[in-house]
Amino acid sequence: MLGALGWLAGCASIGPPEAPSLELPKPPTDLRAARKGDKVMLTWTIPARTMERQRVRYLGKTEVCRSVAGTLKVCGTAVGEVAAPPDFEKARKASSKKLTASFTDTLSTALEQEHAAEFASYAVEVMNAAGRGAGISNQVRVALVPTVPAFAAFAAQVTGPGVVISWKCPPTSGRGRMGIGYLFRIYRRLESSTNWNKVTDVEATECTVGAVGKDKDKVVTSFIDQTIEWEKTYFYRGTVVSVMEAVGKAAVEVEGDDTPEVKVFAHDVFPPAVPGGLQAVFSGPGQAAFIDLIWTPVSDADLAGYNIYRHEAGGAAVKLNSELVRTPGYRDAQVVAGKTYFYAVTAVDERGNESGRSEEASEGAP
Repeated sequence: MLGALGWLAGCASIGPPEAPSLELPKPPTDLRAARKGDKVMLTWTIPARTMERQRVRYLGKTEVCRSVAGTLKVCGTAVGEVAAPPDFEKARKASSKKLTASFTDTLSTALEQEHAAEFASYAVEVMNAAGRGAGISNQVRVALVPTVPAFAAFAAQVTGPGVVISWKCPPTSGRGRMGIGYLFRIYRRLESSTNWNKVTDVEATECTVGAVGKDKDKVVTSFIDQTIEWEKTYFYRGTVVSVMEAVGKAAVEVEGDDTPEVKVFAHDVFPPAVPGGLQAVFSGPGQAAFIDLIWTPVSDADLAGYNIYRHEAGGAAVKLNSELVRTPGYRDAQVVAGKTYFYAVTAVDERGNESGRSEEASEGAP
């Protein structure tokens, strides 16, 4: 009897059989898209859990889905696929970070032209080793507005006012479409940095459409970057941005391919502007004689000060100041009665570049 009871107790501990796991990876929820030219770059996190919240052990391929007919309900015909990482289980265990995957979709010219004012919807579906999935990921939308090749002859030249960026418009192209405009965007980075910063956007719609006759003089093909710091090395690149506008909606921007990078060393060998408006006035009766000089201030941002030069008729000019004069005025107290003096002023920048001399002003000491 006791043996029978023991057997019955053992039977009671066995539960109903569980259905085997289908090993269906959970659909990604962080699919992201970025477009550059005719390339759409998709990235997402590879699922680490199945729909049953178990660890994914047997990962299959990932199908990439695209639709221009609205949102996706199922993947349908894939535009590409991504193989499972080799040794997925081992790679997952070896890293505490989430594993990511990516895919680049190349848009055809025909697709851009036919659906220029529309969007494509993208999603991905991650399969198990048997080729079955649990559904598509979150969806992202990408504008299909046509992009424009980078302008030719992109160049950068250091000048006194700053770095002059220049480029050439393409031949008349007829790229203009209703509701689509174009900007030429300029980027810059320091040699010591990997970060690119936008310098400016220049209106380029006429450049892409092809201005003719008198209108071609209105097309801007250069820009002066006056925000540089001297004695630093910079890289520049440019790209044409397609801008799609619709009434009541925010403008959509898509960058085309980049120009080749150009490198410049912003070495300052450029002197400030020459001072102007120099005047000399004598003062003396009842006090020590002197001649006051005043002139129009130089507006250069890197101005450090001024030098004052004086000479007598037929003599060589001599600098009067031992240190730079910081303000646009100077008093010459070393004058002798009966002599006439000729004065000139120069401007000096922070790196010691000195301008040419101003027009002379003369004054006599009675």
